[in-house]
Amino acid sequence: MMPGVATTVLVLRALGLGDGLAGVAALRGLRRMAPAARLVLAAPAGIGGFLRRRGVVDEVLQTPELDALTPRLWASRSDSPPDVAVDLHGCGPASHRLLQALGPGRLIAWRCPAAGFLDGPEHRLDEQEVVRWCRLVTAAGGPCSPADLLLDPADLPPPPAGRVTPGAGHYAVVHPGAASASRRWPAYRFAAVAAELSGRGWPVAVTGSAGERGLTAAVTPPGGTDLGGALDVDGLAALVADAGLVVCGDTGVAHLATAYRTPSVLLFGPTPPGWWGPSVDTELHPVLWHGPALAPGWHGAPGGYRGDPHGATVDPALDRITVGEVLAAVDGLPDGGTPVGSGSTGHGSAPGPHLHLPCTGVPDPRRSGDAVQWRAGSPG
Repeated sequence: MMPGVATTVLVLRALGLGDGLAGVAALRGLRRMAPAARLVLAAPAGIGGFLRRRGVVDEVLQTPELDALTPRLWASRSDSPPDVAVDLHGCGPASHRLLQALGPGRLIAWRCPAAGFLDGPEHRLDEQEVVRWCRLVTAAGGPCSPADLLLDPADLPPPPAGRVTPGAGHYAVVHPGAASASRRWPAYRFAAVAAELSGRGWPVAVTGSAGERGLTAAVTPPGGTDLGGALDVDGLAALVADAGLVVCGDTGVAHLATAYRTPSVLLFGPTPPGWWGPSVDTELHPVLWHGPALAPGWHGAPGGYRGDPHGATVDPALDRITVGEVLAAVDGLPDGGTPVGSGSTGHGSAPGPHLHLPCTGVPDPRRSGDAVQWRAGSPG
């Protein structure tokens, strides 16, 4: 089947916020491949609806998890199989087989002998996530590049009324949560960063899910805004897009900051930033990572560091990041880490004397550390 005659393109990416945003560039490539087709995304309702409202896809087939995509689910939408099915979920075989069961006229996916699919390119482990999916879709006839992941803030609703109102660029967002403990930097350090930013003149908004309200309450500084459980995806995106600074771990909020070009400082641990770090505007998004200190070498090669992204305790590489390193990275941002319109320079400033941290058995986070500030194209 020629790509230009497709009327329906079904794309499987039944994953969360960060994964969904990392797939935007590839989705735009598919739009170029089949501009007249209806682009249907099989994904959870939250990220799927967000991308539909941005015009990235035309329709969402609610698929909260991989196994939810069944012939019966597709039949509830259409009596005909999709003209093209695209596996942006994984490298197979499980995701390949789910799409093959729908009987598409064409399958776009990685080569997977276990699923009996030999037509696609080879999947590579050592490849940045956005670049990986752009390579697959470009090879299928849908040219795209990492620059296609950027989103237009004009498509968003205004930031949540009555939440943080100093104006665009005048506030900082601190997001301390993560889906697993291994990717969650200690709360007291996030609290120290939030307090220091507040002391520098930043109004601070702390975000998190409904299940993280205790965490956001612990991190929010006096005078800050606790938004734990208060925002849907559109509200969170609007808040991040209008902020002057984001500090967070390897989470969906990091991908929002990249998509909307909001300066951010990103804290990585078990997953190498060479896989999931920013692929565009890297000067706006410094990544702190101690992986090379724990295991020198390229991240996927023998001897290179890779932790457990689903682990039950904080990853050692993430735990080594200090408050001082985070604040130094803020200072190193193009605007010097100060709110828009601030009269102070802020650049190169050290943590203030009010910074108070637990000291019993805990290394001083103000010490100079050995984190690598990773950028796209650098090892790891």
